[in-house]
Amino acid sequence: MTKDIPDNLIRRTAYPDSVSRAVVTPLQPSVVYASPDPDTLDSQYDGTAFGYTYSREGHPNATVLAQKLDALEGVTGGFITNTGMSAVTATMFGLLKNGDHVIGGNQLYGRSLRMLSQELPRYGISHSLADPTDAKAIEAAITPKTKMILVEVVSNPTLRVADMEGIAALAKRHNLILVVDNTFTTPRAYRPFAHGADVVIHSITKLLAGHSDVMLGYVAAKSADHRAAIEGTIVTLGLTGSPYDCWMAERGLMSFHLRYDRAEENAAELADHLAELGAKKVLYPGRPDHPDHNRAGALLGPRFGNMVSFEIDGGRKAANTLTRAMPDMAFAPTLGDIGTTVSHAASSSHRGLTPEGRTALGMSEGFFRVSVGVEDIALLKAEFTKGFAAL
Repeated sequence: MTKDIPDNLIRRTAYPDSVSRAVVTPLQPSVVYASPDPDTLDSQYDGTAFGYTYSREGHPNATVLAQKLDALEGVTGGFITNTGMSAVTATMFGLLKNGDHVIGGNQLYGRSLRMLSQELPRYGISHSLADPTDAKAIEAAITPKTKMILVEVVSNPTLRVADMEGIAALAKRHNLILVVDNTFTTPRAYRPFAHGADVVIHSITKLLAGHSDVMLGYVAAKSADHRAAIEGTIVTLGLTGSPYDCWMAERGLMSFHLRYDRAEENAAELADHLAELGAKKVLYPGRPDHPDHNRAGALLGPRFGNMVSFEIDGGRKAANTLTRAMPDMAFAPTLGDIGTTVSHAASSSHRGLTPEGRTALGMSEGFFRVSVGVEDIALLKAEFTKGFAAL
């Protein structure tokens, strides 16, 4: 019965030769790659020859995506991870050891705060939190065991702007590793390596991919030793992103600059509209009433981003009323989507903090963050007008 089965039926075959080429980057889902002999495999692992071995250690779609992000950030040798938090994890566990101390901005993304406060201590790594808008506060937190500073250029979700120049200067003076999460600002607004950063992290899931259908992270380091340590952690812990997600993210990245510019324009208009509607507080770095407006202008130029935060009176009851009155506006714990999303720190990103802890950081039950998308601005204004009318 088997004589009619071709001998090569279960043999993989290469792409057919063609005088034309694919316009779209090919998706390469192979988990493993064959080498011609042991010597070649040795040379691949030794780094004297380039080639893929096992996709946990790298694959073509990750390489293509990483090279494009490297170009945006002005660096080489970046790595793709399977989430933004795995990029944070690879950096922390790759560059810190038992007995080390790390300083974090006190308004980091909620899971980054949890990493510092709950996960790292289990491995003997201590931490302190300090106000990133005040380089002196960061410096005051330095101890003889401090090895790293982790900050976001624009904090999540209160949109405070870090004193990046001051922090970079003190990191250099104290020989500390400066790690910058550039997810909010993106290289469109700020390139940390050009301003003294040693490591840059992104959640590609957000603005870079831009369609809420990909989950990936990115981490790059200037130092070859740092790169090697981070890569070893990624491979050992299995933090590599999948080929399909990398392929999808590359597609999203092609329109990143267009989406960013349009969303940024919308954000500026929406921030003013929210103030006109009577929001208790509106936070947007481009508004003169933002506490860090002057620093934002000096640091980011005209690129104030697509994120707007605001606060209303009335606590949780008012928060529920507002969101229920805008059923066509996605209420979801994410940011960077091509469409506008609204999130609520107390019930999502910062729910792990105590109410007192959130209040101290300026996040009441009436505090919202808006990731502004590319919709027609009139539509966005109409949606929020309806929401505020319900209040």
